[in-house]
Amino acid sequence: MAELTANGPVLVHFFDFAQLNSVRALPYVRAWHERYGERGLTVLGVHSPRWPPTRERAEVAAALERLEVLHPVAVDSDYAIWADYGCEGWPSLFLWGRGGALRWFHFGEGEYRSTEEEVQGLLREAGAQRELPEPLEPLRATDAPDARVAAPSPEIFPGGSVTEPWQASEQDPALELEYAAGGAHVTVSGEGELRFALDDRPERAIQVAAPGLYELASHERHEAHSLRLHPAAGQDIYSVSFAPGMP
Repeated sequence: MAELTANGPVLVHFFDFAQLNSVRALPYVRAWHERYGERGLTVLGVHSPRWPPTRERAEVAAALERLEVLHPVAVDSDYAIWADYGCEGWPSLFLWGRGGALRWFHFGEGEYRSTEEEVQGLLREAGAQRELPEPLEPLRATDAPDARVAAPSPEIFPGGSVTEPWQASEQDPALELEYAAGGAHVTVSGEGELRFALDDRPERAIQVAAPGLYELASHERHEAHSLRLHPAAGQDIYSVSFAPGMP
């Protein structure tokens, strides 16, 4: 790391392409790469998988293309880098300064403005020649530093654990649950049509072509709903996760 930081700061982002908090943080990381890459910031991604289907290098490569990730990403399927850094969850951010000194870190979502301000401070220390832009405006209302946010329902693992998926069967063809949040997402693998319905509304469908995180609902505020999922034969449901919303 000392060699990498000789000419400027390095931001290391640990993530999983099918994990909600990771995916919500990615637009900021992409933006920092675009804003500051030519000003001296190096952005490095580390893909440490949370789910069995996100371990495969080919799936990671395809997901990075779908998510428009242009900065370098290391595939850490054996968690060697994860362990070296002492990560505590997804996403994890580490900002290194000149000489290999750790100057900032954050576990989980949030602190986007603070992270960008730290990046700008290190660029100025490194002698950035170009004027730096104002930090990004929050991409979501819930990301504002002073936002009041209602805690969403806890993540649901219908198969019983992170590594055990749920599959529909003749005896149990649908997954039904209730939640309160600003939105709902599903982590699923297996190709085909995934049908779902909120409350008593008409059923809708999404096409699943690869393992990933798929949005089921986005609400203007924190809302309570019931959700029913009808996956296609052979589809594995690993998680139903929920985004925060404004009260």
